[in-house]
Amino acid sequence: MTQTQAINRQVVLASRPHGAPTADNFRIQQTAIPAPADGEVLLRTVYLSLDPYMRGRMSDAPSYAAPVEEGGVMVGATVSRVVASRHPDYQVGEWVQAYAGWQDYALCDGTGLTRLGATPENPAYALGILGMPGFTAYMGLLDIGQPKAGETLVVAAATGPVGATVGQIGKLKGCHVVGVAGGPEKCRHAVEVQGFDACIDHRAPDFAEQLAKACPKGIDIYYENVGGKVFDAVLPLLNTSARIPVCGLIAHYNATALPEGPDRLGLLMRTVLTKRLKIQGFIIFDDYGHRYGEFARDMSAWLASGQINYREDLVDGLENAPQAFIGLLEGKNFGKLVIRVGADN
Repeated sequence: MTQTQAINRQVVLASRPHGAPTADNFRIQQTAIPAPADGEVLLRTVYLSLDPYMRGRMSDAPSYAAPVEEGGVMVGATVSRVVASRHPDYQVGEWVQAYAGWQDYALCDGTGLTRLGATPENPAYALGILGMPGFTAYMGLLDIGQPKAGETLVVAAATGPVGATVGQIGKLKGCHVVGVAGGPEKCRHAVEVQGFDACIDHRAPDFAEQLAKACPKGIDIYYENVGGKVFDAVLPLLNTSARIPVCGLIAHYNATALPEGPDRLGLLMRTVLTKRLKIQGFIIFDDYGHRYGEFARDMSAWLASGQINYREDLVDGLENAPQAFIGLLEGKNFGKLVIRVGADN
């Protein structure tokens, strides 16, 4: 069913997943389109961002943000149009970036809205390269990673919206950039389109050996998006004073228990000590929201000059969001995953 002006479709959390999410954890319901009160705007979703952090919001385990309640609308950033307004600062027809979630329509009092202009050339970019993923790549690498010319940068999930941007910024800063991705097609894209020096398929049986060969001088910066066996292969290659910005750990998001095998915490902590590693996690808008303008200036210039390449994975239809999200956690997307919910006119 396509978006209409008669009903509001919502994707809600039907149940909390145990392990990997399934289609049964989601439910699509239909409600009346709400009417704005004084000081509110009614937003119509055009594009919806799907991101790995949403898996954490499906769980009620303690985290940096409140979970989605069972029966509640799934959270997510959107690019929306104002279709009705009783707010003095917003007019009908305006484009905004919002946090309207997985639904056709949402009310907002203006909190968290970002204007995108009357006729943005690429409105969905606000969910990717000019939004949270691009900002995450920029600050994580430049502020925590502190790249220097001649250093070796390894980035996991190298063709995803964060990893692809990290690697390309690394090249702009003069680094030897090695990506890690799933499959030969993604690895070719990282090298031939994104300009990485090398990209290693983490599915290869000799992945660790290939990674070591691609990093003959060791690793100075490891941008962590994945965890798991990728980090296991990276750890012995880290140089003294290496920096590790921790953006995500997608290999562990569906875990229901600690991994089997020997306890490697001692090895990790010994390496942290003896090699003086800097390992720092961050939540992008909590930690760096005040520096968004700096990012927007640089990234806009890099895009305009063609120095940064950006790829979207566009899926049509709100009803396809659950399956697309499940695929995202399995690494099936190629580029920034965006759902086109409605028409852009």
